[in-house]
Amino acid sequence: MLQPPSSISLLFLLLFFFISPITAANVTVLFKEAPQFYNSPDCPLVFIGQEDSHQLCSDDAVHVAMTLDTAYIRGSMAAILSVLQHSSCPQNVIFHFVSSASANASALRATISSSFPYLKFQIYPFDDGAVSRLISTSIRSALDCPLNYARSYLADLLPLCVRRVVYLDSDLILVDDISNLANTQLNDAVLAAPEYCNANFTSYFTPTFWSNPSLSLTFANRNPCYFNTGVMVIDLSRWRLGDFTSKIEEWMELQKRMRIYELGSLPPFMLVFAGNIVPVDHRWNQHGLGGDNFRGLCRDLHPGPVSLLHWSGKGKPWARLDANRPCPLDALWKKKTGVGEEEGIEF
Repeated sequence: MLQPPSSISLLFLLLFFFISPITAANVTVLFKEAPQFYNSPDCPLVFIGQEDSHQLCSDDAVHVAMTLDTAYIRGSMAAILSVLQHSSCPQNVIFHFVSSASANASALRATISSSFPYLKFQIYPFDDGAVSRLISTSIRSALDCPLNYARSYLADLLPLCVRRVVYLDSDLILVDDISNLANTQLNDAVLAAPEYCNANFTSYFTPTFWSNPSLSLTFANRNPCYFNTGVMVIDLSRWRLGDFTSKIEEWMELQKRMRIYELGSLPPFMLVFAGNIVPVDHRWNQHGLGGDNFRGLCRDLHPGPVSLLHWSGKGKPWARLDANRPCPLDALWKKKTGVGEEEGIEF
């Protein structure tokens, strides 16, 4: 677990680095192979079902869901490595990657497998065309990518045997054992996430929403707070039972008819769940390191201990490093590699 900001070290980028260009049309990426990570002696034995039927199942495993695409592949690789490196039972972590149905899944699979040959994972195609019809324009075009909405469909995409999952965005790194997050007691709730009740919750919805009693009464008898959907623990069994995907889609359909929010995939989640989630310690989502959604200016860590650093916002560390305009915390992403060093390429 990370303590004060001054103690942050260049924790893991010694192992593998980006050494060839990425393009949207052709996933041409080479990373060094990461070492194999082994369980501690007291880790439970995880049984993996028939992989040829894509049933990567075990209640003793930590199931992690992430989206996967070429634009964020560098972030995804760093996130995967950080999860494994800090886990006490890394062999018990199973990854569930969701990618666009139009993406080159074979190339994405090869990229993951070449760097993490022992990783237990599956890639699930997401029909982004189906959700595109529900997406309204938001304040930043990147937020309108259909894959941003895949987190709302995990209960449909993942095998029924996966009953609980930790969802992680691709622009973050962990510096703590993910099992501490995955074991969050949900009680009767569907999901858990860090809440930020000091944020101006009303600002996430338009005056049209708040001036309509039939809409604003959505939060009656609830104490809604902002929560960031980039880090969540989700009970998929309860999600399926309550058909929460349909509930989110209903709000998206209403948004198409009358604009009730401005910020992409987050507000529908808050409309359905805000005030009804299990709060998680803020250390598990030190978010906003990418700055705001307009300029992406540098930001420091929030006070307190850190278990997860999240570059949410417009600025991504790999992009700022490429542009030679890094923020101080982006140093976590910067390390020269021996392979390709003659070309001056940095991760």
